[in-house]
Amino acid sequence: MARGLNFALPSRATWSQAIPQVCRAPLAHLAIAALALFVAHFRDWANMADQWWNVSTFNHVLFVPLIVGWLVYSRRSELAKIEPTSWLPGFVPLLGSLFVWLLGTLASVNTVSQLGTLGALISCVLLFLGPRVSLACVFPLAYLSFLVPIGEELVPSLQMITAYLVIALTEWSGIPAVIDGVFIDTPAGLFEVAEACSGVQFLVAMAALAALVAYACFKSWKRRIVFLVTAMALPIVANGVRAWGTIYIAQSQGIEFAEGFDHVFYGWIFFALVVFALLAIFWRWFDRDPEDLGIDFPALVGSDVVTRVARYTGNAKLTLAAMLLGLLATLGWASAAMSAQASIPPRIEALPVAGWTRVAYEPGIAWEPRMTGAARKFVTRYRDASGREVDVVIGIYSGDESAGEPGAFGEGALVPETPWRWLAPWQSSPEASGEILQASGFLKRHVLTSYRIGDTITGSTARLKLATLQSRLAVSAEPTVVMIISAEGQDDDTAAQVIEDFVASVGGRAEWMDRTAGLR
Repeated sequence: MARGLNFALPSRATWSQAIPQVCRAPLAHLAIAALALFVAHFRDWANMADQWWNVSTFNHVLFVPLIVGWLVYSRRSELAKIEPTSWLPGFVPLLGSLFVWLLGTLASVNTVSQLGTLGALISCVLLFLGPRVSLACVFPLAYLSFLVPIGEELVPSLQMITAYLVIALTEWSGIPAVIDGVFIDTPAGLFEVAEACSGVQFLVAMAALAALVAYACFKSWKRRIVFLVTAMALPIVANGVRAWGTIYIAQSQGIEFAEGFDHVFYGWIFFALVVFALLAIFWRWFDRDPEDLGIDFPALVGSDVVTRVARYTGNAKLTLAAMLLGLLATLGWASAAMSAQASIPPRIEALPVAGWTRVAYEPGIAWEPRMTGAARKFVTRYRDASGREVDVVIGIYSGDESAGEPGAFGEGALVPETPWRWLAPWQSSPEASGEILQASGFLKRHVLTSYRIGDTITGSTARLKLATLQSRLAVSAEPTVVMIISAEGQDDDTAAQVIEDFVASVGGRAEWMDRTAGLR
């Protein structure tokens, strides 16, 4: 009888024998610590995973664990020569990372809390396996930072950069065009440099790819730096050229053809071409052997400095217990702080303003800021004797995070999936942040947003988060008031003047927000 191939999986004994005896206990302690961090910070991991899977900007992150696994696996023979030990100084970065997670959680800044939980996981490698193993895996551990979804904050800036590149190329190519924020008006039609056209998707993916290529293909730090700078600049310029190409094609083939071509071309085909161009430019300067791990392991293990540093070892079981205790302490602090809620008045209402009369709120195109978590809210319109009008929206938040946070994505003046689009930044001050919105390509709305918490009045969401954090660290809560004042259908100067006059009439933003919300 012919003998068939045996595809039986390795037994559990075979797997366990592949791990050196001296490594089994440290790896088990690391696994327990990692599992505890995952359970404790499950919400952060779930939020990150949701973005990896559902947000196209971060789809490439799904490959990061595989890349890190490959980088560690390529070191397996050398790592087997290093005896892992628990290292007490590892508590410093661990506790620091847990505190960063706490700050991000209390301030409701997901990026900060996610960096904290990832930092805690990396610190556990240092704590339970020691400095030698951590140094041997320093790049794979650092590469894990790409797990944190960062980059969406750059969208407005990238929109403006792309718009400026497009108008410059459009005028250079002889096509008459007028730019207004992120809108470009040409004979073929009105084009918008939308969020999806900002190029952030490719910039973020290129950052992850460029870091890997710079490490794997270069020895010289000078070449690495030049490569990384080029890799960051190239997708921005290429995205501007792509957007200009769409406008250029539209002039001869029509806007529908140009949009169809752009939808087909703009995607991973475009990214692949940019990557190909980048690698083609730098291929001749690759100077590192792919088999070179980039680390002199014997020198690393035998270094006098590493030997002196590595001697601060501790009992592995006690180290694990202390780590879990620190984790529980931060969880308890966060739970107590987030459960605190501020008392708010039973109702709020628009107050009378000298020289202004409340009138029916009838916007030219439906617009109402989103304040999902506001416990109380109103929208109204004021008109002065000369017929000038301003729209005022005020909401008050109790601090219940589950209901929604002021200043969060999708909250405020620009509501996704409505006719309104972000046009450009506008005049801002310490007390208010400004932006210009536009609907249906013609109707503008100038908006100023202010936040009030305690004695703080600001237009900065970062300053708001800091004030919120200070309150929650003390396990207390203060109400947050959001006020959005806007002028519809006005030019920049007129809108600025009418809003300024209205603010002067109410006696200043801070006092009026307090009186309107019943806090003073």
